[in-house]
Amino acid sequence: MHRREFTQILSAAALAPSHADVALLTHADAPHLSAYLEGLAKVNEVGRVFLAGAATESQARKALGPKLAAVFKTPQDLFASHKPRLALIPMEATLAPPAIDAALNAGCHVMAEKPACVRAEDFAPLAAKANARKLHLHLAFANRIDPYFREARRLIQAGTIGKMFGMEMHLIADQTRLTRPSYHQTWTAKKARAGGGHLIWLGIHWLDLAAYITGSNITHIAGFTGNVGGQPIDTEDSAAVVLKFANNTFGTLTSGYYIDKGKQGFFKFWGANGWIEINQEHPTSPLTWQVHGQAVQHRKSNDPSGYTPWVQHVVRAALGLEAPVLTADESLQALKTVFAAYRAAELGRTQPV
Repeated sequence: MHRREFTQILSAAALAPSHADVALLTHADAPHLSAYLEGLAKVNEVGRVFLAGAATESQARKALGPKLAAVFKTPQDLFASHKPRLALIPMEATLAPPAIDAALNAGCHVMAEKPACVRAEDFAPLAAKANARKLHLHLAFANRIDPYFREARRLIQAGTIGKMFGMEMHLIADQTRLTRPSYHQTWTAKKARAGGGHLIWLGIHWLDLAAYITGSNITHIAGFTGNVGGQPIDTEDSAAVVLKFANNTFGTLTSGYYIDKGKQGFFKFWGANGWIEINQEHPTSPLTWQVHGQAVQHRKSNDPSGYTPWVQHVVRAALGLEAPVLTADESLQALKTVFAAYRAAELGRTQPV
């Protein structure tokens, strides 16, 4: 970087405000609402919070205290009175697109809980609008700031394991939730309201990370989806997909509700010079790698991850204090990948992304 460019970045950071007003557009039983409220309460860079979602006012007041500046019935009412820098939108998939559109029209950067739509075609014009207006539009891919995934990306981008050959991934959650009658009534159990099941709710994180870590988009996908547990839901609880990447490597993902409790997450990347593994079941050394002929190396990090650091990141990115780790186009690409997987399973043949 040239000295002039570095000076310009420092000058921009010095001029950037230190706090951002945030619009919270949500509703009762919104996904991960309590986690977002906790993040808004704890992050120092959050100034005032304006809520559109009167049904959640009591919960928001308890979590946010004096940070909660005003409550409105609709996003339109909120944006008629205030112009926050950022909008956080944890909403049911079918309800999210109009709220995102309203926030972008108001000039807000946006972070929306995934999937934020039930068709990629509903998200595409929102991504185009965000790009045209130079606004951030992030889906809630908080794993992108996890220290282990970022280090794996750094190692691969630095050529540590050489030319990529392939990868294997799984993300498994509990089948127990699917047995509860209360779950059967939620929007996440209904395809028309959620867009799909485990793959679009959880597996999408791993599909996004596969592209992020390797620096190569998924171009083709094939596989199967289904309800192996037999619960009375019309979304899949199981998916197995095969991936082709733009760099001509291949990968596999198993995505399902299989176990009794908790989650199991795993990545393994093979290259010409070695391998990298991320195993979330090994809390003492979740990241390991080996270069041919050398000892296996381990890394443990105390850097935070989760919703509060993610909220801090999107707020700081909206303030111009750091570069966003996710673009509108990358958010759209992850959605296109999932919906291509559903088409592949339905038609029984490989689909382009």
